[in-house]
Amino acid sequence: MKFRAVIKKSDDWWIGWLVDLPGVNAQEKTRKALVESLKIGAEDMLSMEVPFEPGAQMTTVFVRDPSWAESQIT
Repeated sequence: MKFRAVIKKSDDWWIGWLVDLPGVNAQEKTRKALVESLKIGAEDMLSMEVPFEPGAQMTTVFVRDPSWAESQIT
C-alpha cells in the first residue's frame, strides 16, 4: 500500500505525517528514520481492531488518485 506523506526539515529535526492516515505522524533526527517511523505508525494504525456497533457495515470506497499525485509520489 502507498500513503502520501508530507515531510520537511525543521531546524535539526525531520517532521512528517501521512495525509491518508490522520494521526500518523513522527519526528526524527534523520529523513531515513522519519520515513521508517511513519511506516511503523501506518502498520500500527492498520493493525488495530475497529469495533463496530450492531447493524453497522464496513465497506471500501474507491477514489481515483488526483492527476498531481502520479508525478509527486515516489
